[in-house]
Amino acid sequence: MKKHLFPLFLLILGTNAHAQQDFFALTGKDTQSIVFNDFRAIDVANGISGESIFTAESSPKVFSQARNSSVTEDKKTFNHSQAASMAALAYDSFNNSLVYMPMYSSNIYVMNPKTKEITLVENNVSRATSCDINSHMTRMATGYDGNIYAINNAGTQFLQISRKNNQYVVNDLGIIKDDPSNGKNSFTAIQTGFGGDLVADADNNFYVFSASGNVFKVLTQELKAKFVGKIAGLPENYSVNGAAVNSKGKVVVASAKGAALYEVDLENLQAKQLPGSLNLHVYDLASKYFANDRAAAVNPVANLDIYPTRVDEHFINVRVNDKTVKGNLKLSVYDISGKDVMKQNLSVKDGSLDQQVYLKNLVSGAYIVSITSEAGKILLNKKILVTE
Repeated sequence: MKKHLFPLFLLILGTNAHAQQDFFALTGKDTQSIVFNDFRAIDVANGISGESIFTAESSPKVFSQARNSSVTEDKKTFNHSQAASMAALAYDSFNNSLVYMPMYSSNIYVMNPKTKEITLVENNVSRATSCDINSHMTRMATGYDGNIYAINNAGTQFLQISRKNNQYVVNDLGIIKDDPSNGKNSFTAIQTGFGGDLVADADNNFYVFSASGNVFKVLTQELKAKFVGKIAGLPENYSVNGAAVNSKGKVVVASAKGAALYEVDLENLQAKQLPGSLNLHVYDLASKYFANDRAAAVNPVANLDIYPTRVDEHFINVRVNDKTVKGNLKLSVYDISGKDVMKQNLSVKDGSLDQQVYLKNLVSGAYIVSITSEAGKILLNKKILVTE
């Protein structure tokens, strides 16, 4: 069974000239059944395929977290890093890694796309079995809080994969149930809710785009999936198997059947075909972007930036090297609810600044760092993740 998410008004206006480095696809071979082919970067704006990162024929370097050693996996089982049946992929931009799960396995894999090194995260929380389609993990995305989330077909497991003290920890957040208003458009039924993919918003809620084209908003606090609508403008019998937010704030969808990519407007669920003729058999898409992300609403000044974005020691560095940036700047930090939690003044001399800022009293979580000029013009919005 092939992979059987929606809308919200977005403020994302920025574009990215290197979008092909921010979108990844889990692709399959040209067959009727699910057969893993590779992970690859793609340029969705131009319909161009990028580097093939890891294939079914690659020689994997797998390190077991539980055993703290390298392992050689049994390719005759469902439990290995190149399993034929895979339909769940996420891109963790904070750790520059691809995270994925075989459909019939509880194993979680974290791969560095540059070194091709893979960490095997064994867990006893996931309960996927080959004979139970309800249990198959087919939807995965990085949440705005920096954790990875995965949902099985029937919504009976909602996994959170977090990183603590350089170890991955898996928690089951519970069962996602249908909102009473869903009626015949059930999130938990094969025909209307199974498969597809997952995207996240800046409030750490999720949208499931099911294989049928139905879209559901998943409220994480309530563990409910509310039917929002059905994508319009797709060809008849188009199977929606991959979904990810692009730099414009729209969702790109792809099919396992080798069809074109489509861009879906989240305000009205209208789809339009994207340029190019990739026709890849896409089982899943992943990107670094989020719906309703204020951090993406402003294009930064060319030579003004903050780093690191994953903050382990409660310090960030602010660097300016731009003659157009003058005088006093104000740095503000907001939590994901929009609350102002910190302010600091900065002084730029001769267009130059290189200053360390202490993020006092900030607990672990996602924040937006905003830098404004003396006139109140926003020069930079950037998301950071504070970790323990």
